[in-house]
Amino acid sequence: MARKPRIEYEGAFYHVITRGNRREKIFRDKRDYLKYLEITFNYKKRHQFRLYSFVLMNNHVHLLMETGRTPLSKTQQGINQSYTVYFNRRYKTVGHLFQGRYKAILCDRDAYLLSLVKYIHMNPLRAKMVEDLKDYKWSSHMCYADKGQKNGLVDTGRVLRMFSEDLEMSKKLYGEFMGDGFAIKREDVYRTVEQRVLGSEEFLDNVMEKYDVEFKNNMREREYPLAKIAEGVEKIKGVTLKQIRGQSKFARISTGRKLLILVAKEYGYKGKEIAEYIKRDPAIISIVLKDRSRFEEEMGRVIDILKKLNI
Repeated sequence: MARKPRIEYEGAFYHVITRGNRREKIFRDKRDYLKYLEITFNYKKRHQFRLYSFVLMNNHVHLLMETGRTPLSKTQQGINQSYTVYFNRRYKTVGHLFQGRYKAILCDRDAYLLSLVKYIHMNPLRAKMVEDLKDYKWSSHMCYADKGQKNGLVDTGRVLRMFSEDLEMSKKLYGEFMGDGFAIKREDVYRTVEQRVLGSEEFLDNVMEKYDVEFKNNMREREYPLAKIAEGVEKIKGVTLKQIRGQSKFARISTGRKLLILVAKEYGYKGKEIAEYIKRDPAIISIVLKDRSRFEEEMGRVIDILKKLNI
């Protein structure tokens, strides 16, 4: 089957994953890590992309990037080829260093920026390489957490301003965010449309309209009816559909309402359909979607319940 073309445009936001060939190590010592960062920095100056987050593991790399005028493919091929030449010369090896074509997932930045920064920075903890993120040198975590650590490579401003306009306060709140126990799950990070796009139906529609792209299967094909999703929310939050449709503003009921909206969107329902089902103005759907990152864990719990119901 022919590979689908990259979706590339100025300002596109990608989660890039590059793995070593046959899962072999691509970094053997400190010099290798530093060389990869040096090459990335040079290409960043040349191609003017934004780098929000990175982590270098021993056999793979995660980058969270927003392109400028230069397409991602040109930038990423340049980085990988330059590092491969360095690696082969240093270790007197030949052939491919990286495993096939790198993975580049086009993401909805507004919905996933914070979640993906956290997911990428948590990699060394998930791999049990360190017990505290401050002890791992090869990620951008300390660019956010440390008071004055700036290297010109990582663009921290947008993320930190999502916490506070005050720099000291934003770093403090970032630290709390990283330690709050909530994190986007791996299956959610890679639950993409055609392995190319991570975003809401609204985001997909926008990409298709603006950039002449087509997707065969948007979202999850309405695997569960709205009534069953409401049942899943009730089991997690103890909030009935009648309460969700009512006018109560109690926090628990409001959260249940948001969860129903978010999970329904995950399964491909249009905003208008969801609004009619919960008896709300359609405008509320767009507002809730912007708050998605706060509810990643609870959404996952509702989805797990739906799977257990085995419809």
